[in-house]
Amino acid sequence: MITLSILDLAPVRHGETPRDSFAASVSLARLADEAGYHRIWYAEHHNMPTIASSATSVLIAHIASYTERIRLGAGGIMLPNHAPLMIAEQFGTLESLHPGRIDLGLGRAPGSDRATMYALRRDPSSADRFPDDVLELKAYFADESRVRGVYANPGRGLRVPLYILGSSLYGAKLAAVLGLPYAFASHFAPQALREAVALYRREFRPSEQLDRPHVIAGVNVIADYTREDAEQQFRKALRSRVRALARPGRTVTDAEIDAVLASPEGAQVKQMLRYAALGRPSEVREYLDEFAKHADADELIATLPSSGLDARLRSAKLLAEAMLP
Repeated sequence: MITLSILDLAPVRHGETPRDSFAASVSLARLADEAGYHRIWYAEHHNMPTIASSATSVLIAHIASYTERIRLGAGGIMLPNHAPLMIAEQFGTLESLHPGRIDLGLGRAPGSDRATMYALRRDPSSADRFPDDVLELKAYFADESRVRGVYANPGRGLRVPLYILGSSLYGAKLAAVLGLPYAFASHFAPQALREAVALYRREFRPSEQLDRPHVIAGVNVIADYTREDAEQQFRKALRSRVRALARPGRTVTDAEIDAVLASPEGAQVKQMLRYAALGRPSEVREYLDEFAKHADADELIATLPSSGLDARLRSAKLLAEAMLP
């Protein structure tokens, strides 16, 4: 059976606060822990009022204290935003506190807009150093360093597993060359999925961390007791995606959003969520079995775009009943 995990986007719903989001993430993680999911990841985003996972390592530490077995990690840390030494220290701390449960997924996108890049004091060319930064970070987790006389404490010798995240051929190539697992963001950027996975598998070189390719593919999942309820939740998710693109402070009605979704621009939003398993548990399982073959994936990581905590928990519970032993 394929490995099944969750990507929690830590959403902040209308009328809620980040504190509400963190409480919801704890509830989801505890359910996933008990149900047998393999891992939960949280992604670094900035200047996005609808996402609460900007301080990713802090959120992981909070969730880890409420769970027992499930792996937890970043999906991912946008490494060009940070000094590799600081990330090694943060995730070395997490691994020291929760040994054998911490993952570190790495991306090179800003996770923000240009103004936020400035606020982060990020050099626009920093993404060009991404491969070297990954190697520097990897060395900190080994008993060595690429910066003479500098070591990560904590972090040194802990060998926290690294994952390369991406939505293009660039990440696939880098993951293959470094012999690292590759996670493709097909839950919102599906276009290059098959080409990137094929390149990764073809050019993979075994490493100390990994002796064979490992592909994680993102997919949206809404499981419910009826197909109609799941489709209604998906329509709400599409509306939320459009509403998030509106100018700050502007109130947008459902009728206006539906008009956008019916336009060519709306088709692009729908295309972003092309890979979505909707319906009763048996329908979701059938879709995911086919998607795993289509993506040539070893592991699926599901986002749960249902609106409201109860619907997300229900979706996670029904998905586990359908897919996990």
